This record gives sequence, C-alpha cells and structure tokens, in this order.
Amino acid sequence: MKLFKKISANRDPNKSHIPFRLNFLFFIVFLLFAALIGQLAYLQVDYGQKFATEVNSANNTTATASVQRGSVYDSTGRVLVGNKSHQAIQYTKGLNVAADKMYTIATKLGQYLTISTSSLTDRNRADYYLANKTNLKAVAKHVKNSTDSDVLYDREVKYTEQNLIKSMTSSEKNAAAIYAKMSGAYSLSTVNLKSTGVSNTELAEIGEHQSEMPGVKVGTSWTRSYPNGTSLSSVLGTVTTEKQGLPSDDVKTLLAEGYSRDDSVGQSQLEKQYENVLKGTKSQTEVKTQDGLIQKEIKKYGGQKGDNLSLTINSKFQKAVQSIMMSQTKSVGGSNPYLPGAYAVVLNPQTGAIYALAGASRDLSTGKVTENALGTINQTFVMGSVVKGATVMGALQSGVITPTSSTMTDTPIKLAGTATKSSWFNKSGSASIPLTASEAMEVSSNSYMMQLAMKEGNFNYASGRGLTMSTSVFSKLRGYFNEFGLGVKTGIDLPGEATGFQGDSSRKSIGKALDLSFGNYDAYTTIQVAQYIATMANGGRRIAPHIVSSITGTNADGSQGKVQTNVTPRVLNTVDVPSSYFDVVQKGYYLVVHGTSAYKTGADLASLSPQVAAKSGTAETFHGSTSTETLSLATYAPYNNPKVAMAIVFPGISSGGVANTTTAKLIYKEFWKYYSK
Repeated sequence: MKLFKKISANRDPNKSHIPFRLNFLFFIVFLLFAALIGQLAYLQVDYGQKFATEVNSANNTTATASVQRGSVYDSTGRVLVGNKSHQAIQYTKGLNVAADKMYTIATKLGQYLTISTSSLTDRNRADYYLANKTNLKAVAKHVKNSTDSDVLYDREVKYTEQNLIKSMTSSEKNAAAIYAKMSGAYSLSTVNLKSTGVSNTELAEIGEHQSEMPGVKVGTSWTRSYPNGTSLSSVLGTVTTEKQGLPSDDVKTLLAEGYSRDDSVGQSQLEKQYENVLKGTKSQTEVKTQDGLIQKEIKKYGGQKGDNLSLTINSKFQKAVQSIMMSQTKSVGGSNPYLPGAYAVVLNPQTGAIYALAGASRDLSTGKVTENALGTINQTFVMGSVVKGATVMGALQSGVITPTSSTMTDTPIKLAGTATKSSWFNKSGSASIPLTASEAMEVSSNSYMMQLAMKEGNFNYASGRGLTMSTSVFSKLRGYFNEFGLGVKTGIDLPGEATGFQGDSSRKSIGKALDLSFGNYDAYTTIQVAQYIATMANGGRRIAPHIVSSITGTNADGSQGKVQTNVTPRVLNTVDVPSSYFDVVQKGYYLVVHGTSAYKTGADLASLSPQVAAKSGTAETFHGSTSTETLSLATYAPYNNPKVAMAIVFPGISSGGVANTTTAKLIYKEFWKYYSK
C-alpha cells in the first residue's frame, strides 16, 4: 500500500492516461488477430481439401414435376375426359449420383415396395448386380481388362448376364426393377417408381423409412378417366402411359421442351392437337444436394393444372348418333357382306360447330362392329350424286347455263369407244324429259350433269362422236368442287384429316370427266361432304368445322372455370356469286324431298318436320370384281333457315336399300330432341 501511494505521489496529476489504455487495447486486438490467422492456417492446411470437396459437391438447383392435365367438357359442362388421382412412390434423382448409392436406395426400398418385373431385362439385372462395388470388383477379375471404360463395362455386363443373374431371387429382381427406373431418370427429374396400386402398408413403411432413402417420396400420379362413356374416344385421343414414355417420333423435340421421358403427353387427336393447352405448368422445387444425394426439397411453385377444352358436342346427342351408326351398321351389314362401316357428321352450317362425329367399322371376315368416329375424317369414298349441287353451281359460274336459262333434255350419252352412260330412270332413252338445273337435281339426272361438263370443256356433243375435249376440264370441275370443300381438307381442328382421292386426269381417262360430273370418280371424306352441304346451306361461306368451342380455366374447387379463349368461326373462302345461283341449287335440294316428279329421290324424308332439303347419292363401286354401291346423303334443315347440316355414307352396299335416308330420319329425331331451342 505504501509502495502504491509512493508511485501515485510521483505521477504527474495533469498527464493523460488514454495512451496507456489504447496501447493495451491494441495489444489485445493483436492477440485475437494472431489467433484467427493461426486458426485459418490450421483449417487451410489440415481441412482445406475436405471443405473444398464439400463446397464443390453441394448444389442448389430447381427440379420440376408434372401436374394434372386439363379436362375435356362437352357443350353442357359434362366431363368427357377427367383425371383420376393415385398415390405414387416417386424418386427424384440427384446430381451425378453414384450407381452404388442408387443400389443401396433401391435395395432398401425393395424391402417395402413391390413393383412389376415383367419388363425387366437381363441388362437391367446385370446393371443392378454390378452397381454393388463388391460385386463389380469380383466380376472384374474374370474379364479381360481394357483402358476403354465402356468396353470394360460391356465385358463385365456380358459375364454377369451369362454367369450370375440367372439365380436372382424374386426380391432381388424387384430391387433390380426399382433400380432400373431410378437409373433411367435424368438428374433432378422425378419418376414414378409405382404410380398405381400402392398399398397402405407400402405407404406406411416407406413413410417410416423415407429419411433413409434420399430422393424417395410419396407423391401423386394421374390417369385419364372417362366418366360419361367412350362414344367419342377415337376423337378425344389418348395420352402416353408411364410405361410407354414419350412418343418415339417426337421424343427429341419434347425433351428439348422440358418433358421427362416418362411424362404423359397427348399422342393422338384432341389430346395431341391441344397438348400445349392441356399439359399445364410443371411445379418447381428447390433441391439442395450434397455428394449428389438430395438433402432437402423446398417447393417454390406448386404448378398449375392444364387448361380445359369445352367442346361443341353435346355428349348425349353424340352418344345417340354413335348408337344409331353402330346399330345401323350391324343391321345393314347383315345383308351386305361387303359393308366396311358407316359414317355420319352433324354440324352447324352457320358456325362450323360440330354436333356429332360418329362412325362404325365392320370387320368383313367376322362381322364385328367397332366405334370409329375418326373414319369421318380419314376414310374416303366415291360418294355419287350428292355432289351434283356443286356441278350445277360450277356450270352457273362458268356461264354455260344461267338461273333463267338452264333447260336441257335428259338423254343417254353415247360416245365413240365407250359404253352408253345414262340416268338411272332413262337407261333406254324412253324417259327423255326436259329438265331445268333444279329439276335435274330433283331427279338426280346423270345425263344433265354430263352435258354440263361437256359444255364446260367446250365440246359439242353429238351421239356417236368421239370425246375430244381437253383434259383441263378435270381441273375446272374440281376447282368448283374445291370451293365447297370437296377434294380439299376442311380445316377441322383434329390431326390426320385425309384430302380425298383424285382419279387419273390424263388423256386416256378423258371419259372419266363425265363420271366426275355426277360424283362417280373422285373420292371424298364424310366431313368434306358435310362442309360442302353446309356451304350451300349458308349461302357460300366455307367454314372450317371445329370440335372445340372454347378454352377454359379451372376453379379452386377443381370445376370448370371461366372462358379464356373462344373459338370463332373461321371462314376459309367465300363463293362470291349472285344469290340467284344459290336459289337454283337450294331449290334443287328442296325438290329432291318435296318436288312433284315421280323420279324425285328423297321422298322418304318428306315427312320430317321442320322441312329438310337434301341430295342423295348412289355411286357404282366394286369389292374386288363384285359390283357394289355407296349410299350417301347430304342434307340440312330447316330448309328456309338452316340450323343443322348432315352427311351420311354407307359404302359397300350390295343390295340397294334406303339406309342413308333411314339413318338421317333417326338422327334428325335425336337432334331436335336436344336442340329444339
């Protein structure tokens, strides 16, 4: 104490103590920095490589997963195509995950999950066996070494296939099948290891041990469902299954667009045509990986279900029409062994909206009848006299007749070197009668149409004279037909539409131009005949038929949401002629049904209300060397204010009949039941 007092007594009371304190503080800071530098040096020397490896092996990236496809609704809001959900066991593959790690996961998972091994190959089993490092080292001793790793592995696989996998147990095969699916996935893509039929026991056990199997999780998968039947299944199309994978023809394109190999994708008809609408937006998950294995997943975006399609079709009316076509095909086929099927198209002539696409195929050897609505757009037939309205319209446009001057006499056509061609009611010439253009349609005069074609080809007909007109008459006649949709694609919003078939147009076939004029040469689809009669009914607007009316969203409860896009009528071309030309042709359609001639061909439809207009057709065809006929019909109603147009065809008829008009009456009855308002 005395010493302390002495020191204090010797201090200058005016001198500051701050420098001493600062020096002491600086000394402490120096010691801390020295300790920090020492620790950094220690970590860098002893653990630097380890930390660098961990940093390099860690990664944060985004994985995507599929969502529900959009649904398809009919015009009344009924679900035609929906989704059925299933609990699924899924695997998200990490970045550059090693084979032995996947082997461990697959083997572990195989204790709790059983999947199908029906498609398991020897290569799959060998890959699984060799993914075990111990097995790989043992096999390597038995094969010739190579500096090329691929060559070496191929040798190891071959040895394994020949010697080691034949005695695999069922549990090992199960694990191998799981491994095959896991190893086949792309990095950070999610695959379904089992998408349907997952049992409660499997769910419970996998959930309990999920932390032991990085990347394995319980998720949801979907398959297409058809709650209102399959009467339109061929038109709705299909999607690929997980087992099928992406369509081989489009796989590169689809992968580039972000699809995974086992994604469901539309592979035909509406499902394919509207894939971009129906597929939805994939979910996005931030994935944190370490050493290639997934450590943590954080969902950033739940994805969005695909948008929905609302169709122009009332499913109940479609079902009724399809039922009619099936039963009529069975009935008519009983006495017509060469009938390959029958087809009908019903549409709105003012908008192109399709009310029904219905068809049936008939196996000629067994008589079995199956649904084939797509036959309306991809099957072509020589249709016969239904096209005569287009022939008359072409003659009016070319000026060889006029609305007030069109009378010619029906008479058999006799040309040098060919058999006589005549109308059905005047084969001998005893019923030669003068006809206007409308009356020629009423009685379905072949002679009248041939005379029009010869006039358009600048040929002056005389009995027994050789037919010397130019082959340009083919393109002239077809050009007029094309204006109404005959012989060209209709523009329907479905893939796979046929163009039709054109017969030979060379000099040697010049006589066939006369057959073309009355519908007995070129072949057309049923949808083309429907577009043709609709264009005639609406006054010259050729409108693309469409089966989709709108694209809609989805409400929070999963029901159909608001309209996002409406499909508006698409006019492909307009037949720009005086209305008097259409008066001539439309009068002809009316007389076919309601005329006074004894030779009118549509009297069977006269009792229908409201009144209909129509043109029937009977084309001469062959099944091999056997003579057959195609019965067709083009019709619309009401006559004075067309709301519906229809085309029907029964090819391969061998015993005549009225299947075309009988079917039309049945369909009209159903139509007014559903569309009377």
